[in-house]
Amino acid sequence: MYVIVEINGQQFKAEQGKKLFVHHIDAVENGQSVEFDKVLLVDKDGVVEVGAPAVEGAKVVCEVLSPLVKGDKVLVFHKKRRKGHRKLNGHRQQFTEVSIKEIIA
Repeated sequence: MYVIVEINGQQFKAEQGKKLFVHHIDAVENGQSVEFDKVLLVDKDGVVEVGAPAVEGAKVVCEVLSPLVKGDKVLVFHKKRRKGHRKLNGHRQQFTEVSIKEIIA
């Protein structure tokens, strides 16, 4: 059984026991339980239920494993040829690591 759930504007395929890195969620602590109720699709052993826009009564219960995880560094390099113009910016995205504890469909 798996579901497609929307978390902070992104869609994730969630299965029980799976770990996800989602965009940083403010005001959560390590070990805290978080519920997401915007479930877009539920697949129960081949029986698919699609919501319009969300499936009624379905939710995903997650446990926060780490409230702040930094992703890999992304380098953004700008250059204009023959002008001597170069600019380098670095960026590390902040994530929250969650583990799927229960899927209620």
